[in-house]
Amino acid sequence: MNKRWNLYPWCLALGMGVVISVNMGMVYAALSTFPGIAGSDGFDLSNHYDKVLSRVKQRDDLGWRLTVAATPEGRPVIELTGPAGNALAGARVMATAERPVGDAHTTPVTFIETVPGHYAGQATLDEKGQWDIAITASAGGHDFVTTRRLIAR
Repeated sequence: MNKRWNLYPWCLALGMGVVISVNMGMVYAALSTFPGIAGSDGFDLSNHYDKVLSRVKQRDDLGWRLTVAATPEGRPVIELTGPAGNALAGARVMATAERPVGDAHTTPVTFIETVPGHYAGQATLDEKGQWDIAITASAGGHDFVTTRRLIAR
C-alpha cells in the first residue's frame, strides 16, 4: 500500500480541526460582543400585532411626513409637514436616540421649533455613526410615532 494513503485520515482530521477551531472562534467573538439586548417585548408584540397594525394605519391616515437629519455638531433636526405638504407648526416633539450597535447607549432628545415645521434637537449625539431615533410628535390632538435611522458624521 502506498504511504501517501496512510496520511489521508490525518489530513482529513486536520482539516476538520481547522473548521472546528474557526467556528469556535466565531462563536466566542459573537458571544463576547453581544450587548445582551435582544428585545423583551417581541412575544407580547406578536400577540397584539393587530393593535400595532391599527396604530400604523392611524399614523399613516394623518398624512404627516417627517424627515430627520443631523447637524455637523451631531444635533438631530426634524422637518414635519402636514398632509398637503405644508409645514406643521406648533407640534410638541420628543425623541429617544439609541445606538443600534455596540454598547447600549440611549440619549433623550427634546426639540424646539426654530421656524414653522422645523424642530432642532437640544441634545448632541456624542458618538459618530448610526442612531435609531424613536420620535413622538403631537399636534392638534393627534400623535405621530415613528422610528428613523440617523447618521451622525
